Amino acid sequence: MSIHPEKQYRDFLAQGRFMLQRARQSGRFIFYPRVAEPGTGDTDLEWVEASGRGTIYSATRVRGRDPAADASIVLVDLVEGPRMMSQVIGIAPDQVRIGMAVQATIITRDDAPLLVFEAAGSAA
Repeated sequence: MSIHPEKQYRDFLAQGRFMLQRARQSGRFIFYPRVAEPGTGDTDLEWVEASGRGTIYSATRVRGRDPAADASIVLVDLVEGPRMMSQVIGIAPDQVRIGMAVQATIITRDDAPLLVFEAAGSAA
């Protein structure tokens, strides 16, 4: 068990890897990184490579002040089960739709790795 799971998560992103925690006993995937599984308190967690595939559960368009561009902030249901908040890049914010299949990618913003999503070709 790590007492710094958020740091581990960010270190994985810096390596170009999207990792999720999984409880060994229940098999349940967990996001946001924690020291114990919510609900059970199980501390036997392991890091596993995430597929990065998901579906938009909710989306909102955030209007940027000039010169900043508008952005699309989303809740994504990952195929592994967890729901996470992020941003969709690569398409106009008004093209982002609930139910849209997306794929995770890691970018660098403000000198730090950041997990964002791009539209995927087919349903997740």
